[in-house]
Parts: sequence; structure tokens; C-alpha cells
Amino acid sequence: MVGMLSPVRILVTSALPYANGDIHFGQLAGAYLPADIYVKYHRLKGSDIVYICGSDEHGVPITLAAAKQKLSPKDIIDRYHNRIKRSFEEFGIEFDNYSRTSLPIHYRTAQDFFSRVYKNGFIKPGVTRQLYCPSCRMFLADRYVEGICPYCGSKGARGDQCEKCGRWIEPSELIEPRCKVCGAVPEVRETRHWFFALSQFQESLRKWLGAKQNWKPNVKRFCEGWFKKGLKDRPITRDLSWGVPVPLEAAKGKVMYVWFDAPIGYISSTKEWAERIGEPDRWKDYWLDSRTKLVHFIGKDNIVFHAVVWPAMLMAHGDWVLPTDIPANEFLNIEGRKFSTSHNRAAWLPEYLQDFPPDPLRYALAVNLPENRDVDFAWRDFHARNNNELADVLGNFVNRVAVFLKKNYNGRVPEASLDGGEGQEVLEAIAEAPGRVGGMIDSYRIKEAARAVMTLPALGNRYFDRQAPWRSFKADPSRCDQTMAVCTRLVSMLEILLYPFLPFTSRRIGKMLGLGKRSWDDAALPVVPKELKSTEILFEKLDKSIIEVQTARLRIRKPGHVRKGKAMISFDDFKKLELRTAKIVSAGKVPGTEKLVKMIIDIGGEERQIVAGIGKVYESQELAGKTIIVVANLAPAKIRGVESNGMLLAAIDGDNISLLTVDRPVSAGSEVS
Repeated sequence: MVGMLSPVRILVTSALPYANGDIHFGQLAGAYLPADIYVKYHRLKGSDIVYICGSDEHGVPITLAAAKQKLSPKDIIDRYHNRIKRSFEEFGIEFDNYSRTSLPIHYRTAQDFFSRVYKNGFIKPGVTRQLYCPSCRMFLADRYVEGICPYCGSKGARGDQCEKCGRWIEPSELIEPRCKVCGAVPEVRETRHWFFALSQFQESLRKWLGAKQNWKPNVKRFCEGWFKKGLKDRPITRDLSWGVPVPLEAAKGKVMYVWFDAPIGYISSTKEWAERIGEPDRWKDYWLDSRTKLVHFIGKDNIVFHAVVWPAMLMAHGDWVLPTDIPANEFLNIEGRKFSTSHNRAAWLPEYLQDFPPDPLRYALAVNLPENRDVDFAWRDFHARNNNELADVLGNFVNRVAVFLKKNYNGRVPEASLDGGEGQEVLEAIAEAPGRVGGMIDSYRIKEAARAVMTLPALGNRYFDRQAPWRSFKADPSRCDQTMAVCTRLVSMLEILLYPFLPFTSRRIGKMLGLGKRSWDDAALPVVPKELKSTEILFEKLDKSIIEVQTARLRIRKPGHVRKGKAMISFDDFKKLELRTAKIVSAGKVPGTEKLVKMIIDIGGEERQIVAGIGKVYESQELAGKTIIVVANLAPAKIRGVESNGMLLAAIDGDNISLLTVDRPVSAGSEVS
């Protein structure tokens, strides 16, 4: 690579997602997409950077999900760890290591950490009063309890944290608590637990945070609120059977509280990465060297744990580096309301990836990240950004340059001077953009950076229109040559600057240019390919019907979880659905996709085309001849640019998809009622 800076050692983490459900858009915008953009940029810069994450597989959310689905916690984490990991990969999130906290390496690391902090005198036993459900005959750990928040009065607050105000609370502090399992009113009983001496670190933490001049104001304000109230010692053990066992004989049968063991997962995941690359001691370069820049990307609901509790744990241990930056984001709402997994109101990544390519969502989220305040995601906005910005601006610019070169220059890029002339404005923008955009990313102004990059193809379109090469090709060939050289130069720069935000699109442009692997600093160099290897449409326009289809999903179900039931509908509403049998005439994969299958179906003498995300479960050849059930009066919609005129019915159980069929032969087009 050319123009590479001296490597900088950076360790980046994103909050470990609970392995009890799929990833939704709010989580992507909070902790994962901003981190991935930051990491991709630094990889292009040549920095020594490692991106670490993993599934959080302990704690009450796992055991609650297991109880609801009548499965073991192991069944739950195995299912969702694989789903989460796969959806991250398909979305272009590139971790150096994605681990899980149920692995032996994590148990050893967490127990060693606990033992060291205990030996240093910062973990002490104590008797505490805890809620006990006489009906379930068990002590109720954090999320087994719901009630009214004692701080903001919000209903439905959990026994570990209030989602509305973000305060960390104990179950016994809840007003009008109820057992989440059976609904009974719990009683208070005494039990013995082990406490982390958080109160002893108040002044050290205040001084440490006071030196963080460049941290986001929301993070510092949140921490100051905790300091004003005074930090208290916190119990870090739980009466559960699922979790990391406490390595003390006196605490036999107890496990570590998930928010003590989970952040240690950053360390164990780094250890696993080092072992996987064949350098088992390499993790020490990042965790034991004070020169490491440790960056935690989180949502605001995790601020207290990452900016107060976790640094205190690291101080108590004594060996580890402390966080350098914690760029916490605010919340992403959806269609004017808060994401709520408990109320089935969310947009899920695996569902999205069945219908659309990754980059349009990466872009729609990147230019609207909740960096300083809560923001709203709307499908209408997603549709507009895909069609008006990605297709009409970026895709249009790249395509018109490629098509013009192919038609008039046989695909070859004309040799022309890139100095001065009417292309000077574009050339100056190219020269300064990498430094300007890179500075934004480096200071965690990801949204501003994404918007800045998209001004470049807009500038290219204006220049192309102004120069009118379709006229100058014959009237002024040298001017046309310079126009196309400048435009191709801009396309070659966009390939690099787009990569952190739109990696799949960047790779397609890279294949078109054939320039090979380049660095971020190469974007400012006057490099123009000699010819374009190929041309293709980068973005398909989406039909407006997707807005209604996707917003309707918010009211239907939460994928992969126990169905809690839909709102009651009248018989007249049900009669509006036209369900009919259909025979599959032929089937084949939608080009460029793994999951989407395009089928021609016969509905009683009428042939239609439908598209469904069943390609990973059914082979195309086994579908032909099957009789299925379809919603025949659903409005047509375009999926990945392919029209679908109807919807088949299927049962979904985790990764398993089963088409609904009939148990005896019936004519195609028969009414289902």
C-alpha cells in the first residue's frame, strides 16, 4: 500500500449482544455499524487495530427465553449465537473475533479476574435483602422482576435497569414489584452474596473521567449523575444455575452477575483471537500495554457499566489498560416509537437481509445515527434514500461514467491532464476529502462523514452535466477526454472512501476499476485506471409498496421468539385475505442472492411470479410440483428488483422454515378458508 501511516495500536469492542434473540436495527445503529465503519477506516489507514465482540450467553434474559420456549439455556444460546454471527457477517460487520461467553476460555478468564480482584480486597461477602417468589420458590434475580422505576416512575422497569431513564437499579428498589414468571407479588428475604467495592473507586473514577476532555457530553453527564448520588458497593453474584461459577468455596452454587462477567468477555475474546492466529500471547500487546487505545462502542443504556463499573473493575484488578474512548450513541426509534423487543416492536436484521442487500440499510443508518440525540428510522425514509441518493446520485454517477466510456472509448480511460481546467473544483475536492472525512471518522462523527462522502458523487454529476461529454466528444475531443479522466478519477477515489460505509458497493466498483488493493491515503493520489473491466447497475430502485409491507411487519411478529399473539381482528378483516392453493411450476435463485427464490406459480389457470426467502432451506429443483398456500390478493412488491405478486405461507421456527402445504391432492387455485 502507498502512503500508509505508522501503525497505531487500537482495540475496538462493541457491546456483547444477548444470545436470546436476533439483532435489530436499534442495536446496529447503537454499537455495531459505527464501530465497523471506524474499524474499516483504520484498516485502510494501516493501523494496528483489532475488533472484538461475542455473544453474551449468561444472565436472566437467556434463562427467561429458555423458560418461555421450554428449552435449555444451551439450546437458546446455540441457536441465537449462530444466527447473530451469520447476520453480522451478511451485513458486512467484520470482527477479528466473535466469541461467546459460554466457552471454557471465558470461564477461566472470568474466574481468574474475580479471584484477582478478591485477593486485592475489593470483593467482600455480605447479607442482603432480596426478593423471593414464594410461588416459584426461588430468589428473583434482576430481570425476573418488573415494577415501577423508583427514579422516573416508568412502569415495566426491570430489576436491573430502567430502559426509560437508564438508571441501574436493584430488584428490591422497584415499586410494586411482580415476579415475571408467575406474576405473584414477591416477598423480601435475606440471602448471602458477594459485593464489589465500587464505592472505593469514586474519587479515582471522577479524576479519571475528568481528564477525558474529548468524550461525548452525554457520557460525562451520565457519570456525573452517579457521582453526585455516591457510588455504592454492588452485589456481583446471583442465585442462578446458569452462569460462570464463582471460584470461592464459600460461594458454592452461586454464579457471577452477568454484568460482572460480560465485559471480561472482551478480554477472553481477544485471547481466543490470539490463539486462533497462532500467537497465543499477542492479546497482551493490547490489554497490558498502556499505549493501547481501547475504544468501547455502546448504546446509552450501557454507559454506567462501561464508563463506571467496568473501569472500576479494571482498576481493582490492577493490570489492564483503561478505556480511552466510549462513544456511546443515543437510541434509534422506529416509525416514531421506541424499539421494544418485549412488545414485539422492532425491525430485525435477518428479516431485512432476506429482502434487501446490506448496503442500503448501512447507508440509511449511517447518515442518521443517534450520535447526540434519539433519532427515528422510518421505512419511507429508507425508501427515499435508496432511490433518491444511492440509485439516482451515487449509482447514476458511476453508471453514466462507465457506460459513456464503454460506448465511446471501448471501455478505455482517455489519457488527459488532471491539472487545472474546468475539473479543478472536482480535483480539489478529491485532494482534500480523504483527510476531511477521515478526521470525522477518527473523532466519531460517523454521520457527518457518511454525508460528506455522498456530496462527492453529487459533485461528479453536476460536473458531468456541465461538461456535457456527449456533445464535446465530437466537438472538442480533448475537453471530453479530460472530463472523462476527471470523472474516472473521482470514481476511483469513491471506491476507497465508500468502503467503510458501503463495503459491498465499494468492492463492486473495485472490480469494475481493476486497481487492486489500496489504502485510504491512496484515495488522494492521482490514480486513474487505464480501462474499466466491467459495468453494472449498483442499486436497484425499490417499489413504494415496500413501505407498507415493512411497516405492517412491525405489527405482526418478532422473528424467532415465542408468539405472544396479535391484536384481535374482526371476521370482516379476516375475509379480506384471499388464501388459495397454488402449484409451483418452476423455481430458481434470484441472481446475486443466497436466500431469495423466484417461483412461477399456477393459481387455477393464472400464472404469477412470487419471491420468497427460502433458498437456504429448499433447493430450487425440489420446489417444482409442490402445492402451497399463498395470499393471492397481496399488493405486488419488488424484492431486490424482482417483482413478487403474492406471498406464500410458511411456519418459521428459528432457522427452520417449513412451507404450508395440503395433506391430499386439490386443484390449483382452490380457496383456503
